[in-house]
Amino acid sequence: MNRGFFTILGAQFFSALADNALFFAALALLKEQQAPEWHLSMLLWAFTVSYVVIAPYAGAFADSMHKGRAMLICNGIKLVGCASMLLGMPAIFAYAIVGFGAAAYSPAKYGIITEYLPHEKLVEANGWLEGATVGAIILGTIIGGYLSGAQISIWLHSHTLGQYLSPAQFAIAGTIALYLLAAYINLAIPKLQVRLKPFHLDPVHQAREFAWCVKRLWRDPQGQLSLGVTTLFWGAGATMRLVVLNWAVIWLSLTMEQASQLIALVAVGIAAGAFLAGRLVKLERAFTVLWAGVAMGALVIIMLLVNQIWLAALLMLIIGALSGFFVVPLNAMLQHRGHQLMGAGHSIAVQNFNENLGILLMVGLHAWLVKNWSSPVPSDASALLLKQFGHSGMPPMYLIIIGFGLLVMLTMSLIIARYRAGLARGVLHD
Repeated sequence: MNRGFFTILGAQFFSALADNALFFAALALLKEQQAPEWHLSMLLWAFTVSYVVIAPYAGAFADSMHKGRAMLICNGIKLVGCASMLLGMPAIFAYAIVGFGAAAYSPAKYGIITEYLPHEKLVEANGWLEGATVGAIILGTIIGGYLSGAQISIWLHSHTLGQYLSPAQFAIAGTIALYLLAAYINLAIPKLQVRLKPFHLDPVHQAREFAWCVKRLWRDPQGQLSLGVTTLFWGAGATMRLVVLNWAVIWLSLTMEQASQLIALVAVGIAAGAFLAGRLVKLERAFTVLWAGVAMGALVIIMLLVNQIWLAALLMLIIGALSGFFVVPLNAMLQHRGHQLMGAGHSIAVQNFNENLGILLMVGLHAWLVKNWSSPVPSDASALLLKQFGHSGMPPMYLIIIGFGLLVMLTMSLIIARYRAGLARGVLHD
């Protein structure tokens, strides 16, 4: 990996760092405003919806210009959303603007990797990319939680700045500096000699072209399996962020700041799993890691048996490691096949459309469950588990966690069965 690759990686890292710090700052802002609990899920939903809505345009936009320039424009859109939140726009709407920029940014940031590197480097590059993304999640979680936490609140109240900014607003202001840093690094991204495709604003043309791309990738045996796994992974991953947050606050009696640190441990595990996958799994062996997805779903259910913080931390690390280990090779396979079939930007847009449609469905379901079924659960987990099973049935959090874990296990088992059927027919290779 050369200097140009790490410049690309650096720009992506700081942009993702700002996205994740802003997420927790926005959560803190909603809590300051005493917004309903289900608004927390809607915050993530609003961020994600653009990935689905603008998917037909995002890939074409990324392929119509040099990817570095596209990344710079999209980073500016994120900056506008962040500043709008600071200036008083409702957090959900402002974060939706950030999501719009992120949705347009994604095909460019992944597409430039497939254009810049040969295919045999893609698994390793995805290991670096996922590691950097996870690092951004970890640091973003810590930064967002810290800047909007109790220590900063005390500091603000002792200074005149506290008369103008709440802790959450102070955290939002801090993310503006991160977006500006990402834009500065973005200026150094090398301009590649690639064929640019015209960008058509005609919605009928874009819809037809995008529908053809979706159909092409889902009908390709390797693309179909890779897309199925990554769609499940990102939908489950986004929902799990909220599930673990609720579980840590309700079940383990942690503060929001402590719960965000527990979520960061999942990200540490993903980084470790991504690193191992980049070292151990070749692109042509990408489908051999599917078993890790089933194990991840099983461990989610085991969360219900944990009521000690150190054990919860270990479980989060293992879940994260399994997640990173199985998604990195399949993500690389999907990028490689998509680049071959339709071009880097278009293929990433198809990937984003499917993966974020999964996120919208799963996060939307989680928001509905929290809104309609939410109830406090004491921290004495084992005693309550026996009592609830023996008398009044399972409380809402049990149903959400068990259902979530079973969904992941069942879906991954079906994908493995599909893979083995493809091997038997000779359309896939081991």
